[in-house]
Amino acid sequence: MKQRPTILVFDSGLGGLTVLREVVRARPDARYLYVADDAFFPYGHHSEDEIIDRVVPLIGDLISKHHPDLVVIACNTMSVSVMAHLRSAYAGPFVGTVPAIKPACASSKTKRVSVLGTKATVKREYTQALIRDFAQGCEVTLVGSAELAALAETALSGGAVSDEEILAEFMPCFVGAGADASKRTDTIVLACTHYPLLLDRLNKLAPWPVDWIDPAPAIARRVTSLLPKALGTPDEVEAKMIFTSGRPHRLNAALTPFFGGRVPA
Repeated sequence: MKQRPTILVFDSGLGGLTVLREVVRARPDARYLYVADDAFFPYGHHSEDEIIDRVVPLIGDLISKHHPDLVVIACNTMSVSVMAHLRSAYAGPFVGTVPAIKPACASSKTKRVSVLGTKATVKREYTQALIRDFAQGCEVTLVGSAELAALAETALSGGAVSDEEILAEFMPCFVGAGADASKRTDTIVLACTHYPLLLDRLNKLAPWPVDWIDPAPAIARRVTSLLPKALGTPDEVEAKMIFTSGRPHRLNAALTPFFGGRVPA
């Protein structure tokens, strides 16, 4: 009997759950290990070298202990820094998360696109290269948020997050506030996996409607393409969640939708 694949999803905190949710939908047959590196959160406050020095050996330890068939790096800040290093150091497929600039620019009608990410993500050369290669004549505005990832974690954990706090982080994405809608931003790339956790609030607070580009569905499709054919939906999917700080998770009610309705161990 064929063994069900084990998928390791790694993020700085809870943002990668938005990626996990889509991967579970695509591969409900798999075993899942979600690792939140909360001991180093938020990654956007660390240098590229610090992230590389932290993540590469940590992923090696997780591979040695859990033997995943595939590793998803569900963090833009991490992915734009470490993917080449991981692929060089370890065998097996890795799937990263990078700003979805190409599809955003391809779909924009006004040719005004904003990229909302952590300060670290928007200043990385990798992000700049994506704009050079795929802007397709669009005016791309980079917006680095210092606090939105932390606000998303607070909200998912049941804490209070005010509209004013959220507005302060994402309003610079909206360019062209005049009467001519054809000159306004119409597409915003969510270049941090935490941000879709706040999507309902972002839509509510936005000064005009925009298309929000979430990379999670594309990541799920990539995962599916790299694994053998699904074995069918099992009666129960093994799912485990680990915080690198060692703290137990106490978010079962909030977490179960991301794990396909099952409570992670």
